[in-house]
Amino acid sequence: MKALVCDSWRDFDDLDLKDIPPPPLRPRGVRIRVEAVGVSFAVQLVVAGKYQRKPPLPFSPGTEVVGTVIEAAADAEAPPPGTRVFAVLDWGGMAEEVVADDIHVMALPPGLPAAAAVALPISYPTAAAALLWRGRLAAGQTVLVQGAGGGVGLAALEVARAVGAEVIARAGAAKHPMLTARGALAVLDSAQPFRAAVAEITQGRGVDLVVDTLGGEAFDEGLRCLAEGGTLLTLGYAAGAIPQLGVNLLLLKNIGVAGLNWGTYIGWSPGDNRQVHAPRVRALWQQLLDWWEAGKLRPELHAALPLENFREAMALVRGRGVTGRVVLCPGGTPPG
Repeated sequence: MKALVCDSWRDFDDLDLKDIPPPPLRPRGVRIRVEAVGVSFAVQLVVAGKYQRKPPLPFSPGTEVVGTVIEAAADAEAPPPGTRVFAVLDWGGMAEEVVADDIHVMALPPGLPAAAAVALPISYPTAAAALLWRGRLAAGQTVLVQGAGGGVGLAALEVARAVGAEVIARAGAAKHPMLTARGALAVLDSAQPFRAAVAEITQGRGVDLVVDTLGGEAFDEGLRCLAEGGTLLTLGYAAGAIPQLGVNLLLLKNIGVAGLNWGTYIGWSPGDNRQVHAPRVRALWQQLLDWWEAGKLRPELHAALPLENFREAMALVRGRGVTGRVVLCPGGTPPG
């Protein structure tokens, strides 16, 4: 089968496209013919050996796929062959076939756009788990979403709206019409300071939650946008700088900071508790699918490219002009 292969820690553009044997079917495994695999900032960290979790060399990168079930192990609880599914993987997604754990494979309801479903294994549950599990989001609250045009940021906007919360979104000017159409109460320019604007929109109260995928200066200013008792949810550092927190501000304003590492729930953290967390993970995935079928979510596909165009795909992600997700299609054409 065709696959992108990382033989040594390197830049993503230096990966090799090779013919390799398909992965063996393991206990509780489900073999999937890959139709689309997500491309993200994190992938380039993984192949460079700079991610907190390092796959054994050689490996194929890619952790979120959409495809069709080919077969399953005898002890697997899996959809029947021919079923279109999404799945989360430890690695291996940038290939024509993968094997996933049965607990991490979900059938896609008919009628949903398959390529866009690449956002379901990681992007949407990252946002949803942060808002619902860590932030305890409730209807009527107000959320500030930093980096609202990216994969996790857009998911956070839509999940918050599905719950009945109001959203103030920050993104580049080109993405403002789309964010307004997705239900944002207000959209602020990511190139401009925003604390005063948030205060004006909330009549001086501030927001209940901040979803921060950026870090850097946006973290510091976002912290100061919180209402009394509010929480900043730190999900990533796309701006490059990991912020340092002066905890005296938490005390003075009765506010909090909470992190969310989705990898903890899908077995990527020390101890590998994927089986323990599986019921909660699958329930959240089902909630997201229900919201999608009800029209409350609309995962955005920015571009779908053949596997051999992997450098072009990562260039789109690195350029920060992407709205939603970029995917590679090992079969050559995006799934319908």
